[in-house]
Amino acid sequence: MQYCNQCGQPVEIKVPPGDNLPRFVCTNCNTVHYENPRIVAGCVCEWKGRILLCKRAIKPRAGFWTIPAGFMEKGETTEQAAVRETAEEAKARVNVDAFFAMINVPHIDQVHLMFRGTLIDDSYSPGDESEEVILADKSAIPWQNIAFPSVKFTLERYFADLEKTEFGVHVTDIAPRKHGT
Repeated sequence: MQYCNQCGQPVEIKVPPGDNLPRFVCTNCNTVHYENPRIVAGCVCEWKGRILLCKRAIKPRAGFWTIPAGFMEKGETTEQAAVRETAEEAKARVNVDAFFAMINVPHIDQVHLMFRGTLIDDSYSPGDESEEVILADKSAIPWQNIAFPSVKFTLERYFADLEKTEFGVHVTDIAPRKHGT
């Protein structure tokens, strides 16, 4: 950030009074510009024992598989974001059943909030961000080609809970990948 979005004057990085972290602060009007983590909302969508998966058509991780998920928009709840992402990525309709997982990804300033849901019907097809959409049971999940660690964590916990016939709420932190791993 170079300029204040309130008055257009230059900003500088400094610790504002009463704060303990460096922030962008306007040199003219003293507006503090906070940069906060972004929320990703997604849903494990089930239909008759199978899970809805989308093969990504966009970067990052184009060609890899994910559950419907994406960044929240202003003015929506996390649940609404998960429903919208399911519609956008898989042209599917889902009823959200419950909150399922929170994955902190601090090295990229994100928090991923995942829900469990049931598809309203078996109508689905690729949206603009997906090149393919499938319903897969546990044995058909392309585990080696899952796009993101948060999705793998969510799916692993989902199937573990399914075996126990009791769903919980799961929380984890994901560290950056080390080079070569």
